[in-house]
Amino acid sequence: MKKNAWIAGVTAVMAAGLIFMAPVSARAEDAIPAGVYVGEISLEGMTEKEAEKAVKAYVDAKMNQKVTLDVNGSQAETSAKELGMTWGNPEAVEEAMAGTEVKGSLIKRYMKKKDLQENPVVVDLELEVDQEAVAAFVAEKCGAALAEAQDATIVKEGDGFVITPSVTGIAIDMEATEEALKAALSAEGTDGVNVVVSVMESEPRIKTEDLETIQDLLGSYTTDFKTSGWARSTNLEVGTAKINGRVLMPGDVLSGYECMAPFTTANGYKTATAYENGRSVDSVGGGVCQIATTLYNAALYAELDIVQRQNHSMTVAYVDHSRDAAIAGTYKDIKVSNPYDTPIYVEGYTSGKKLTFKIYGQETRPENREIKFESKTLQWISPGDPIEQPDPTLQPGQRVQVQSSHTGIRSELYKCVYVDGVLQERTLLNKDSYNASKAIYNVGPALPAEPAPTESSAPSTPETPAVTAPAETQPAGPGAVSPAPTIAPAGPGAQTPAPTPAAPSGVLGPGATQGPQ
Repeated sequence: MKKNAWIAGVTAVMAAGLIFMAPVSARAEDAIPAGVYVGEISLEGMTEKEAEKAVKAYVDAKMNQKVTLDVNGSQAETSAKELGMTWGNPEAVEEAMAGTEVKGSLIKRYMKKKDLQENPVVVDLELEVDQEAVAAFVAEKCGAALAEAQDATIVKEGDGFVITPSVTGIAIDMEATEEALKAALSAEGTDGVNVVVSVMESEPRIKTEDLETIQDLLGSYTTDFKTSGWARSTNLEVGTAKINGRVLMPGDVLSGYECMAPFTTANGYKTATAYENGRSVDSVGGGVCQIATTLYNAALYAELDIVQRQNHSMTVAYVDHSRDAAIAGTYKDIKVSNPYDTPIYVEGYTSGKKLTFKIYGQETRPENREIKFESKTLQWISPGDPIEQPDPTLQPGQRVQVQSSHTGIRSELYKCVYVDGVLQERTLLNKDSYNASKAIYNVGPALPAEPAPTESSAPSTPETPAVTAPAETQPAGPGAVSPAPTIAPAGPGAQTPAPTPAAPSGVLGPGATQGPQ
């Protein structure tokens, strides 16, 4: 009896459920029951395809509605779509529809309907904002209401500095504006929205008060280029001017290569002598390594951080060994960084065949502290016998030097710190090797052999002077190198080195490579 009573009860419940449900044959296949919403749209009675169309139409209406942006009182109209607004959660609608399918027995369908009545499924429409599109539109239509921040600038004039003050800007607060757009477009209706664009002050990176701290000379260095010709001298003037006036904020890095490149005639450079594969060659921009070297030594005295520095492949004459810095393509560079809490100013100029760099900032080092740099030569390496290469364009017996020899060197550089004249620290900075390089001569054809003397009964005549071969000729034009003075040995018992030329150093041309360092 109890079992029959239970079956009767369930049948009654099922019958009651059928009151609210159309007959199965009358229902659209897989129709979505009541209680499922996307935004403000009810999907009741729709098939999945019908629901997709309805939601898409709703989203399109949202995207096409008019949007009025107010930027500091300046207004501009557009649409949400033109601002780059997109529907961010289409998959959530698919999941919602899949979870509300009414299939199975009458009991299961009835229970699902009851669940949806008590706990409706509401999928909020999530919109995403393209910040770049919003910023571009505002800049185009309401640019007058915005203002970019302007950094302060500084120029050295005479013994002092002239500062152009910084300017605070007005910029879009993109995060706040994005949230305002989302809230406005997610609200009910598609008749258009008004959004006030949030703005904020934009601080300049370099402020007036920052540059006002630049008052003291932190370090300087000068090298001589009196033996350089017009082309190399021009390169030094051009390259130095491209570094002059640079300001480094705390932590900033200055790259000599990035400041001076590209090394082309269009950028003001001339063809002059440079090092390539252990030889002196002509290259556009030849000589700018002297700029890198001078800047490097000024940075040492200013005690900047040396991020990158490499020595030349062969020795140079304008600084002691291990105090040089080379520029070559992008793999050899001089990079220095500002380690101080205040900015520094780099001044560079040429005058009277001298190249100078001065680094200014705010001096915080004790007055009784002094730094010096000690170059120590460890080994001299002989260049060996000269190379002779035939040159049929020369006269018989003529011999022309096209490259001087270079003595190889192994050397070190030490930083010495003195306090009240007493050495406190001695730190190894560099340990370098410079290649030895043979002298190279072009030689003409051999002189014809003199005929052997023959016996003759003719009266004797005064002896004819012997023919003398032409004297060694130095090459003319770019790349000519004068013989170098003899270098003294590095200490008692050291081997006397072969001559080292005072050849100017330079940068390699595009595609050139230096020999082993």
